[in-house]
Amino acid sequence: MGFALWKKWKPSKPSSNIKTEKDRIRDIVGRIGGRADRRKQQAINAIFLILVVGAFAFELLRFAIGWEMNSLPSVLVVELAVLLVSLKIIWMIHTQSKVDHFQFYVLHSIEFQMSMLARRMNELTKELNSRNSQAPAKSDSKPLP
Repeated sequence: MGFALWKKWKPSKPSSNIKTEKDRIRDIVGRIGGRADRRKQQAINAIFLILVVGAFAFELLRFAIGWEMNSLPSVLVVELAVLLVSLKIIWMIHTQSKVDHFQFYVLHSIEFQMSMLARRMNELTKELNSRNSQAPAKSDSKPLP
């Protein structure tokens, strides 16, 4: 999903309406895990927290009461909680990698634009120097005081 967004996003021409450009970038960053995704992330975090704490609380309660269940081994619930924590860590790494790839793409685009501007500036400097060397010198110019 993220790679498709990067292919679609191209730096636009300078816009007179900065607000629309800022909103467009905010929308793109939101789709790959930026601030617009905050409520979804909070809901996922709350669900994971409730499930993990619930699993540990269930296991502690089962141990405190001495409730034996032959169909459910005592460590299975704890193992499921550890699995949920592992899945959450994997999810966080995945989200961070999407953001890192997007940042790399943006920095690469900025570097490319800077290189193009530097190349264009060198061309203009050479052209200006060649025009200055071809232009006849004015003899009636007064020296500065």
